[in-house]
Amino acid sequence: MPDSIKLDIMSDPICPWCYIGKAHLDRALEAHPDHPFVIEWHPFQLNPDMPAEGMDRRAYLEGKFGGKEGAVRAYAPVVEHAEKAGLKIDFEGMKRTPNTLDSHRLIHWAGIEGKQTAAVSSLFKAYFVETRDIGDHDVLADIADSIDMDASVVRRLLASDADREDISARDAHSRQMGIQSVPTFVVANQHAVPGAQPPELWAKVISELREGAA
Repeated sequence: MPDSIKLDIMSDPICPWCYIGKAHLDRALEAHPDHPFVIEWHPFQLNPDMPAEGMDRRAYLEGKFGGKEGAVRAYAPVVEHAEKAGLKIDFEGMKRTPNTLDSHRLIHWAGIEGKQTAAVSSLFKAYFVETRDIGDHDVLADIADSIDMDASVVRRLLASDADREDISARDAHSRQMGIQSVPTFVVANQHAVPGAQPPELWAKVISELREGAA
């Protein structure tokens, strides 16, 4: 097996396909504990123009999908795939669609402490299961605390402009590379794998990497 292979993941904490895609990847990695991947999460905002305070979720969905019927239609496959992946998503309970710039800043700071995937997992859970507003600084500080980061430091950083420009620049860079949707997984800096791929695909990728190394 190769020593380690970079797996870069472009994702947004409010993207249900990213949540599902992570669950599929997690299942494959659990089944192949000797996998070679070193994972890094990268910012990609589904709604880069979202107001800083976020907006009412119903208004957002109906604006995006042209009314309630369109929104229901758009989300039907999400619900189906989430259930298949064993995930609960409380769409009814979600009241706001947040701007995710600050949650991406939290993921970045978590990465410095080697807790990036824990931050991503906690943000997905907070948003999709607990229906919390992950644009709210109190919520983000609480999530930081739950993964053993210093909540008071995180709160102070959130109140500043620390790394805002860096996150926006990294998001823009991904778009310039041609990435238009998330999740997008990039294996070894060269193979882009778009979408919430099933665990079987990841098992196949891992075995191909094994064979390549052999």
